[in-house]
Amino acid sequence: MPKRVLRGVVVSDKNDKTVVVRVERRFTHPLLKKTVRRSKRYHAHDEANAFKTGDRVVIEETRPLSKNKRWSVIGALTPSGEIVAG
Repeated sequence: MPKRVLRGVVVSDKNDKTVVVRVERRFTHPLLKKTVRRSKRYHAHDEANAFKTGDRVVIEETRPLSKNKRWSVIGALTPSGEIVAG
């Protein structure tokens, strides 16, 4: 089964080898027919402590690494949307 890949923004880098990534999704509300934004925070593994708050990153689903970590950072996103390995 393929691993899920999500794009988001680093909101915290205070933990060692861990970043917290906010992933935003947009959908149309079924009743109001209005675009709604919802976000969720994921703890992701960052082995080199390379990513800082505000960086746009790509995370990939992985095996459980700790109590909360089930994602790993693949790389950073450039302003044009390309993935740069981190």
